[in-house]
This record gives sequence, structure tokens and C-alpha cells, in this order.
Amino acid sequence: MITGELKNKIDGLWDVFAASGIVEPLSVIEQITYLMFVRDLDDADNKRAKESAMLGLPYQSIFTNEVKIGDTMIDGIQLKWSVFRDFPADRMYSVMHEWVFPFIKTLHNDKDSAYSKYMDDAIFKLPTPLVLSKVVDALDEIYAMMNEMQTADVRGDVYEYLLSKIAKSGLIGQFRTPRHIIRMMVEMMDPASDEVICDPACGTSGFLVASGEYLKEKKKEEIFFDRQKKDHYMNHMFHGYDMDRTMLRIGAMNMMTHGIDNPVIEYRDSLSDQNTDKDKYSLVLANPPFKGSLDAETVSGDLLKVCKTKKTELLFLALFLRILKIGGRCACIVPDGVLFGSSKAHKSIRKEIVENQRLEAVISMPSGVFKPYAGVSTAILIFTKTENGGTDQVWFYEMTADGRSLDDKRTPVEENDIPDIIERFKHLDKEAERKRTEKSFMVSKDEIIENDYDLSFNKYKEIEYIPVEYPPTSEIMANIREIEMEIGDAMDELEKLLGI
Repeated sequence: MITGELKNKIDGLWDVFAASGIVEPLSVIEQITYLMFVRDLDDADNKRAKESAMLGLPYQSIFTNEVKIGDTMIDGIQLKWSVFRDFPADRMYSVMHEWVFPFIKTLHNDKDSAYSKYMDDAIFKLPTPLVLSKVVDALDEIYAMMNEMQTADVRGDVYEYLLSKIAKSGLIGQFRTPRHIIRMMVEMMDPASDEVICDPACGTSGFLVASGEYLKEKKKEEIFFDRQKKDHYMNHMFHGYDMDRTMLRIGAMNMMTHGIDNPVIEYRDSLSDQNTDKDKYSLVLANPPFKGSLDAETVSGDLLKVCKTKKTELLFLALFLRILKIGGRCACIVPDGVLFGSSKAHKSIRKEIVENQRLEAVISMPSGVFKPYAGVSTAILIFTKTENGGTDQVWFYEMTADGRSLDDKRTPVEENDIPDIIERFKHLDKEAERKRTEKSFMVSKDEIIENDYDLSFNKYKEIEYIPVEYPPTSEIMANIREIEMEIGDAMDELEKLLGI
């Protein structure tokens, strides 16, 4: 994580936007993202030009001598960040507004990057030349500090710090699953170098970013010293879908700032017929929206066959089963109601996972995990698509602490079940002897079936009652009389002191 002077610089950049009247966090991040993209285009173009010169290869810059913007031909060199940043504020503002933004909106015609696909509706919102000048200067200082630090993760950490301001705002915190919960889920799934990973409700791409970072940390040599695996990591491993184009832009930039060149981040209503994915992914990591009910006419017929409902949390489970390959795994967050809901749809999706797939784990989380934005209790389901059953013993764990206070402040605390969860999940063979009075234990498939496929922790938990022995009533009464006499003596002493 970033600290110190760099963090102060980013906070200062944020203050420039606030002073200009742009205070909504998503708008601020969106504008910063646009400008980072513009700056990165210049840096990438310069880098490719140098590499081509060193190899003696021809290179065609995107900033060619003449670029057509609308009906006007202009000198493309003026569109480079390193050039227009030195213009007077008024001219820089007009170049950015009239030329640079229209230019980057056309890039998807020539450059098939995940980010440039979603620039068509980009709007330049900086209100004055002075504000743009301050923002450009601040970004240059931030980039200079990042370059001085020379660490691979600093760029991603900067963007993560920007995204954390969404969560702190409380306005659209629902887009952001707590980072430590994401990391826990990724560590439990332990993605391999040949995975094809999907989040069908990706938001800012938190699960995809965490998976990429985990692979770089744990399997760096395996990926980056094999040309084929590196190409897979950069271009084919990560897939994310969302219905919010702003989220798509931010999510794609989040991936690229973490070193993934071309993630497949696309606009898609994952629950509709426009999503034709089937038997495609080896790993699904997701926290899908719990937004209530959908119009049945907008939902894919394939999903309704598995689970006839309008509830998104159930439909997404049916979707995960459809898009996973045989042998593909899923770790997803669901509201507690999914575990014990009594409707036909609730029972049918649980039965499908228990009977026809392999349910491995149910981790109940406390209601404070998503505070201050939501107080709903949630759980993590982990299962494997088999289409042929396989559920035998299901591991249940009751998380009571996640290293943060469970109130609206979510301040760090010592109590943290996450390391224990990860360690125990990796050694489930040792869980068989755990008692039902402990934080985790195994439950047989037969017992789950007997309980109407109820997956709530409390259904199987046993409470151990410890008998308490109290002293005889006569002794208690004698103690009360003694205390009463002491109070009386104290009152007499107080009256004497007051002269009453």
C-alpha cells in the first residue's frame, strides 16, 4: 500500500477536483482515469518507438504528422501529453477539450484495448483551464514519484487507493467488495497459470485484479518465463462483464494499471440472452448484485429452466453453473437468505448444487462485513461443476471477525478469522473430527438433504451449555443484607459531613 508523500500528492489531486466543484467520487476517478489513459498513450508510444529504433524496425506512431479530428486536420504531435502539458493553460484546455478527447474516442477503431472500447461516451468535465493545469501538474508529480519508487506494484496501489475513496464516500460502496475478503477468496481458490477466470458482475474488477496479483506473487516464474502462458495471462485469462460503462472503463484501467495488458472487460447483461457463454470458464469469482427482482422477460430462458425466479442472487448461481467448464470452480458471495430460503426457487438451486454438482464449503460472514453500506449477513459458497454429483462432506465455517470492527467505522482489530479459514480450507482432511460446537465442522450430504438442503451454519451448530452453580439462597440474602448495612453506614457518615 502507498503511504507518505505519494498518498499526500493523491489527496492533493483529489482536493483540486473538490475545489472545482467535482465532488462525486466516481466522477473524480473517471476524470483521473481519462487523463491517466491520455498520459499512458504518450508513454507507450514513446516506448514502442524506442524499442523499434533499437531493433531497426519501422514504427507508425498513433500521433502521426496529421490527424483528422472531425473535419479538421491537425498536427498530431499536439495530442501528446508531453507536448500539450507545456502549453499555456487556455490553449491546453482547448486542445484537450476539442482535440484530445475526440481523438481518444476514435482509438477503438485502430486499437482493440479493453479500455479504448468504452471511450465513445467519455465526457470531459474539468470546468476551467486553471483546474486542468493543476490536475496535469499533479499527475506529472505523481507519475514522477511512481517512477522513482521503481516497484512493480506501485501503479496498481495508486489506482487501488483512488478506488478506496469510492468505498469511503458511502455513495456507491456497493460496487466494492472489501479487498481483504476478495484476497481471502482468491487464496482459497489458489488459481493456476492456465485458468480462464470470470466475474460476470465485475464492477471495478477487484476479483480479477486480486487473481492477477496472486498469480504474479505465487507463480511468477511459471507465467512470465513461458511465452505462451504470459500471452494467456495478458490477453485471455481474465474476463469481466458489467452493465455500467463507467465501471467498465474504471475496471479496465484497474486491470491495466496492475500490468494486465488486454483483459476481456465487456458491456453485457450477464443474466440476459445476450450472454451466450456456456462451459467456458475454469474459475468464477464474484459478488453479484442482490438488487431484488428482475423482469422475467429480460432473463435468459436457460437460467429460468434451472431456477424459475426473478431474484438476481439465485439467477447468478444458475449462471455460474452454466458458464463454468466441467471441473470448473466457483467462489461467490451470496446473501444469507440463499442458504435457508424456503421458496421453491431457493430450494431448487441448493438442490442442484448439492445433488448434481460438488458443494465444498459454506463460510458464513458477520453482517458487519459490508458496513457502512449494507448490514446484510452474507456467506461464501464454494463449489465445483461436475454435472454428476460429488458432494460428500460439506465444510461449514462461522466467521465472527475479519480483522475489522463490525460497526460503521470498520477500524482494524486483532480478532481475525481469515488466516484460520484459509489454513483450514487447505487441509479439509483434518476437519472431520471437529465437533459441532467449534467454529468449523463437516456436515454430510445426507444430513443436508434431510434438512431440505438448508445450508445455514446455525442449522447444524450445536450449542454447549455449561452448568453454573449458584450459592444457596440464604447465603445470597445474607450478602445482600451485609451490602445494605454498608450502604447505611456510608449514608450516616455522609450526613454527618453535611451537617444534616
